Amino acid sequence: MSEVPQTPNDLAEALEGLTDLNFQLPDPEDSELPEFDFQEQLDNAWKVCDRFDLQTDIWRGHILRVVRDREKKGGEGRGTGFLNWLKEREISKSQAYSLIELANSADTLIEQGHLSTDAIRNFSKRAFVETAKASPEVQQMVTDAASNGDRITRREVRQLTDEWTAMNSELLPDEVKEKASTGSLPPRFLAPLVREMEKLPPSHQSEIQKEAAENPDVDTVKQLTSDARSLSKYLDAAAQVQALNQSHLDMEMALEEALRIGCLNTAADVVKQAAQLEQTVAKLYTVWKRLSGLADRLYVDTGASTPNLRLLLSCLDSISGEVIEVGLGDGERTIRLQILSDS
Repeated sequence: MSEVPQTPNDLAEALEGLTDLNFQLPDPEDSELPEFDFQEQLDNAWKVCDRFDLQTDIWRGHILRVVRDREKKGGEGRGTGFLNWLKEREISKSQAYSLIELANSADTLIEQGHLSTDAIRNFSKRAFVETAKASPEVQQMVTDAASNGDRITRREVRQLTDEWTAMNSELLPDEVKEKASTGSLPPRFLAPLVREMEKLPPSHQSEIQKEAAENPDVDTVKQLTSDARSLSKYLDAAAQVQALNQSHLDMEMALEEALRIGCLNTAADVVKQAAQLEQTVAKLYTVWKRLSGLADRLYVDTGASTPNLRLLLSCLDSISGEVIEVGLGDGERTIRLQILSDS
């Protein structure tokens, strides 16, 4: 099995024979050239560019990884040398780590024996990273297709992932899998349902499974996916809302009632907004406390010789005191909040 080049000599040897980009492009003014042939020649040229882009970026990722690891081992420990190296070559930090991720993906697939360097040429960059993140079974299907010469884009990877999920997930009832196997229930609708169900406790999963088994059709699957998403948001947000942490409140019963009367989405939004409001209030108090402290410190440092600083502090009294007053955008209404703290 071939390996990704690791040394400068190996890299130079691997590049031999891959440096000729003088491919023949069709003449755009050739009226005798059929449109199909014109497009085919362009597509072939574009694929060559994609192959060069992918291979070059994998090698760049290996180089960047070596620079980063060298810095970790013998540098100052803060990554300054690595960042300077990037700066000199006008490479952003996010771009560098994206290339390193691509190189890591190549190593992962090759080390697992799924892929040869020749087959890598058949991938788009996004498809390559997507494949490295997929399950081993999906990786095998994708890399088999690439090894057979098929062109692999992220769309193909996601399609294979959806198909594998639809046929192998234990969360989907047999009735749904049977529909998927015949093509009457496309896998692209089932994969999102599985992802949302994975976030739910078993009790809610069973209810969704029951409904899906009774009505294994696209509309039901779409609705169940929406319900599962709302359930997940409801449960996640409820756990974060202090106001709902009451011994006499049964959140599960409240959830069942929302399901029964068909207002699950509204209930989920209510809980989500409540969580955001509590978080906003906590942040507001922290910022207000800091502003008040800084204003008091500045007041002590000022006096008659600094009238403008004193005026600045006077203007801030409306938001740094115990009563916060903020005018709304229209200027016709004012919001007043009084902060009462136990501390």
